[in-house]
Amino acid sequence: MYELIKRGLFRFGGGDAEVAHHWTTAILARTGPALAPLRRYFHVDAPTTVFGVRFPNPVGLAAGMDKDGTALAAWPALGFGHVEVGTVTALPQPGNPKPRLFRLVDSEAVINRMGFNNAGAEALARRLAGRKPSVPLGISLGKSKIVPLTEAVDDYRASLRALYPHGDYFAINVSSPNTPGLRGLQDRKALAELVAELTLECAALAERDRSQPRPLLVKIAPDLTDEAIGEVLEVCEEHGISGLIATNTTLSRDGIAARDLRFADEAGGLSGRPLTKRAREVVEFVHKQTGGRLPVIGVGGILDVDDAARMFDAGASLVQIYTGFIYRGPGLVRRISRYRKDSPVSPG
Repeated sequence: MYELIKRGLFRFGGGDAEVAHHWTTAILARTGPALAPLRRYFHVDAPTTVFGVRFPNPVGLAAGMDKDGTALAAWPALGFGHVEVGTVTALPQPGNPKPRLFRLVDSEAVINRMGFNNAGAEALARRLAGRKPSVPLGISLGKSKIVPLTEAVDDYRASLRALYPHGDYFAINVSSPNTPGLRGLQDRKALAELVAELTLECAALAERDRSQPRPLLVKIAPDLTDEAIGEVLEVCEEHGISGLIATNTTLSRDGIAARDLRFADEAGGLSGRPLTKRAREVVEFVHKQTGGRLPVIGVGGILDVDDAARMFDAGASLVQIYTGFIYRGPGLVRRISRYRKDSPVSPG
């Protein structure tokens, strides 16, 4: 069934991937509540608790699919155990010029240079008021493009303040390749300043609300060296970061199929099958370096149950899919959750 749907989607809008993406999320936004009966088929109960949050199953929707949280009712119906919206910025922004989203079909991959196109943190906060999904909600925070790096801390802090009541966890995205200079925030000094200030802000907001601070996670690039990842981990542990998301998209073009090489020179981050091995290597490195103390959400190149199983074996506590969902549909969510229910072995 999904193969037929996919063929139609891939032809929609003259083959423009972004047109198909917006059309799909718009349909899901309009029909979300009516899709609730599908949950009986797609949802698999395989609960797990990670960084203090209980997830009904370990398979989540990665950031980027539903940036502005318009289709929140649909994702639990399609089996997801959590949803990460965004990446959202403090200021609304249109993103990079189009075209900016490309399917590499033979490679089962996507290249995107979207550039954090979103309606802004305040708009997302208004949408989320009273409309949270029935599964845990993560919110990915990024830097507004026009804000200089010297003011990045205040920019992230503004988004955190606006959205704090609505998220079950927050991801600090310092690893997208599509915002100039953003990856520089992964450098030790810059990252330490950012996470220190956001951790303090979380504590202050929790005290205001008389609640426990929401978990803060850091999302890293797959292109970092082991030494650089080690420095990120030291910063995370020094400042009490709750977990890591590994990984974002890659600037590498290794693994692209011959028929897709015409896309190799397109700027942007590559996701999907070419990223499978590297994302798993990063998760394994993080898990070993921290002795399992820092929970990891594994994301990147998960297109079948075996990919997910290997990611869990590498040390991931949860996984997220994006490109895998595009190519394999909601059945992939169900199959991974079913596998995890039947093989609930803790990492390490």
